[in-house]
Amino acid sequence: MEVAVANKKDIRKLSLSQIKEFLVEKGEQGFRAKQVYEWLWKKSVQSFDEMTNLSKKMREVLDENFEIRAVTVAEKQVSSDKTIKSSFQLFDQNLVEGVLIPADDRMTACVSSQVGCSLTCKFCATGYMDRKRNLDPAEIYDQVVRIRDQAEGHYQTPLTNIVYMGMGEPLLNYANVLQSIEHITSPEGLGMSPKRITVSTAGIAKMIKKLGEDEVKFNLALSLHAANDVKRNQIMPINESNTLEALKEALQYFYKKTGSRITLEYIVFYRFNDTLEDAKELWQFAKQFPCKINIIEYNPIAEANYTNTDPLTLEKFAKFLEEKGMVVNVRRSRGKDIDAACGQLAGKKKTEN
Repeated sequence: MEVAVANKKDIRKLSLSQIKEFLVEKGEQGFRAKQVYEWLWKKSVQSFDEMTNLSKKMREVLDENFEIRAVTVAEKQVSSDKTIKSSFQLFDQNLVEGVLIPADDRMTACVSSQVGCSLTCKFCATGYMDRKRNLDPAEIYDQVVRIRDQAEGHYQTPLTNIVYMGMGEPLLNYANVLQSIEHITSPEGLGMSPKRITVSTAGIAKMIKKLGEDEVKFNLALSLHAANDVKRNQIMPINESNTLEALKEALQYFYKKTGSRITLEYIVFYRFNDTLEDAKELWQFAKQFPCKINIIEYNPIAEANYTNTDPLTLEKFAKFLEEKGMVVNVRRSRGKDIDAACGQLAGKKKTEN
């Protein structure tokens, strides 16, 4: 008899061979482990009762010894532009966020990698929260599954893309992020192409190099937002220890090892980084390795005084880069009528509680 639920192990922390070892010890046939593993990672079940090709006795044995710490939707907001923002509740009652972003040619899930964040970027709602802990691979995977279900349930459209651009810095949760991507891309998991996945970093140079050494197959994006060290230090304190020069070298190394073009993300803030001189500095940084530039419209937050630049300035900024031969996409802000900026919904929920 189980002493307490708290003593149960999270079964998704076990490898296939560990599950097999447990089942054989209990007198079950070894091939059953693959069935359990498939239920967990391919069919994304949230309880042992759903494992219908296993005997009732075996399901009871699993339930006595293990638990599935499924991530659940705590709150959901649907925008008039069809964006869906969710706060997800974890087994320990912490909250993280995910967003479904529909577009004409894609259906994108934006997921979190940490509870809170330690990087204190001045324009980001998550940056004003403490980092409580890293998410484990299953918690990241579950966000993708919940958002996939929203895409199919609300819009009858499959999920096509995943971006690690939610709460937290993915490269400070390196091993768990890579393991979550393995479960998402594996034929034994969700079977998505790694080329449909983008991991976004605020810029941890040594970890960008490690991505290169590991020859990852997914895409990399750098949240740049300023292309000189003085301005970037102001809004992103991580730049003080990871300068633009260090990031340039890391990105060149990443490209050399993977052959993957980098995405540079750049929010154009009003009267901060929106001049043609800023655009010139961005071009000079960007031309040092194959990349594309996503100019992102800002979703203002209560904690910061930053706002979007005006449309004419934005147009001139983008045109300058295009004339220099850069690939430029202007990404409009989504979910303006809901708490869509990263960290807003979870922070609001935390305040209410």
